[in-house]
Amino acid sequence: MLTRLASIQRVRNLKAVRPQIFAKFSTDAKLYSKQHNPPRVPNLIGGAFIESRSSEYIDVINPATQEVVSQLPLTTNEEFKAAVSAAKQAFPSWRNTPITTRQRVMLKLQELIRRDIDKLAMNITTEQGKTLKDAQGDVFRGLEVVEHACGMATLQMGEYVPNVSNGIDTYSLREPLGVCAGICPFNFPAMIPLWMFPVAVTCGNTFVLKPSEKDPGASIMLAELAMEAGLPDGVLNIVHGTHDTVNAICDDDNIRAISFVGSNVAGMHIYARASARGKRVQSNMGAKNHGIVLPDANMDATLNALAAAGFGAAGQRCMALSTVVFVGDSKSWEDKLVERAKALKVNAGTEADADLGPVISKQAKERICRLIQSGIESGARLLLDGRNIVVPGYVHGNFIGPTILTDVTADMECYKEEIFGPVLLCMQADSLEEAIKIVNKNQYGNGAAIFTSSGAAARKFQTEIEAGQVGINVPIPVPLPFFSFTGSKASFAGDLNFYGKAGVNFYTQIKTVTQQWRDLPGGSGVSLAMPTSQK
Repeated sequence: MLTRLASIQRVRNLKAVRPQIFAKFSTDAKLYSKQHNPPRVPNLIGGAFIESRSSEYIDVINPATQEVVSQLPLTTNEEFKAAVSAAKQAFPSWRNTPITTRQRVMLKLQELIRRDIDKLAMNITTEQGKTLKDAQGDVFRGLEVVEHACGMATLQMGEYVPNVSNGIDTYSLREPLGVCAGICPFNFPAMIPLWMFPVAVTCGNTFVLKPSEKDPGASIMLAELAMEAGLPDGVLNIVHGTHDTVNAICDDDNIRAISFVGSNVAGMHIYARASARGKRVQSNMGAKNHGIVLPDANMDATLNALAAAGFGAAGQRCMALSTVVFVGDSKSWEDKLVERAKALKVNAGTEADADLGPVISKQAKERICRLIQSGIESGARLLLDGRNIVVPGYVHGNFIGPTILTDVTADMECYKEEIFGPVLLCMQADSLEEAIKIVNKNQYGNGAAIFTSSGAAARKFQTEIEAGQVGINVPIPVPLPFFSFTGSKASFAGDLNFYGKAGVNFYTQIKTVTQQWRDLPGGSGVSLAMPTSQK
């Protein structure tokens, strides 16, 4: 009863601070332009949102307007240690909390996310730039992981074999690791944190989350909702920063496992540094996802799929379909693809007619434009150029319109690099076999798709293609959470993938118990021989 009263009082206290947090992170861009002093993003340490004592802050910029949305601190070393300490202190009690109780927290969390999905989406659009509809999809794909975590009791079951030898039983348990950490990218401010901490904490771990420094608001809002749902103090903590914070996460001996999504350079650094300290790491990294189009593909449906998967979210998805390989004649396909791309509306994500918004930063826009120009200079033909687009009312935005390059070859920089922008590369192959070879030679292995009406061709493709996630007439084959996100090759480092069974295995360790409950005969003496089951 006392515990319940304490929980009720805690929710009341949280509701008292809730308007302050949401006023900072859920309103639209027009509010921020009127503020002379943008709000400062807090750390979350031991159940309290605390303003950092750091003297160094990074501006969080609205990519459509260049207005300062908020200021993010470079969390101090003392604050980081306090967050890890809070997680460590919360672990013994949380791991012993019944699994049914932990599941109920997730059940409440999914309800609260649904309640506030519009507020979350508005924050994502303000900080990251994607359209409101796309931002709602960002939240919903993360919400599906929360829903899956509600069944953790079944997912975390061990195994039992009775009488493995005379009177001896053996069983295995899946137990939590301890303090885990997550390092998030900018492109999915809600989905990626929800890939991480719901699974981790429902398994019984505690968590330290580092959102992207470019769009941290959604993580703060989700943490607030998790606390409202009943997550105890210290189970989820949030710190901020860049390289120093990342290295601190890799080096801290109290952190047992790290989840990362982002670039290959950062991902391999984290994997190497953290693994050297004995940590588990799952690292989702770059991609170059291909779509093979056979002549028998449904033209209208395929064109729609290519445009949506290539230009959606301004191409800032690790599963964006950035390269299409046409088998046979490509001219008619390319002409119609240009028509589809020209019809897409580029605008601020808050505008109702927007199909795609800005890219995340001016630096990102410059890099995308450089890779487009590199392709042209290497011999690619520019079918559609979106580099000089101007969006009325948002002249300072980081906008790039849909861009299409054809006659691209595998030795071009624009092909070898992940562009991460609304740029679709077109290649040609004489046969399905040649197209598959092109895809398999690429270093990345996140996903690949084929568009065809031939079952035999589809079966050949799914068998021979070297990618972790395969789509057959599906352009972005991201699995739902009861499977796992199974990128491979240079797109992933580690042994256990995100969410699904692999995610549960990542955040747990196996303990095997062998027990003997029988009357043992006395006077048999001591046997030093290796025990076996042959008795």
